[in-house]
Amino acid sequence: MPARLRRLAPAALADAVEAGDLRSLTKHFMAVLEDRAPGHSVEVRVPPYAAVQVIPGVRHTRGTPPAVIEMDADTWIALATGTLAWADAEAAGRVRASGERADLTAYLPLD
Repeated sequence: MPARLRRLAPAALADAVEAGDLRSLTKHFMAVLEDRAPGHSVEVRVPPYAAVQVIPGVRHTRGTPPAVIEMDADTWIALATGTLAWADAEAAGRVRASGERADLTAYLPLD
């Protein structure tokens, strides 16, 4: 299992926001999601930056997980910060979600 992602320190987070550093912001907010929704039943992917397994339920260990959520970094950051609602992202086709529990509404925004 890959190592857990780490949150940015407040100063580093501010620098990443100012610089528009998608990689650092994506990893930071994925680390926050890991803390808020511990588990292994849903894999959240933001290629090419990060993927995490979250949400309580059946533990996934090999192959394609039973539930997968995938989106681009801009969408992830907007969802994490609350500038985009989950339902709006799904309706606009900005999120691809399949499987049971593949809905992050209860965990967003992450602020």
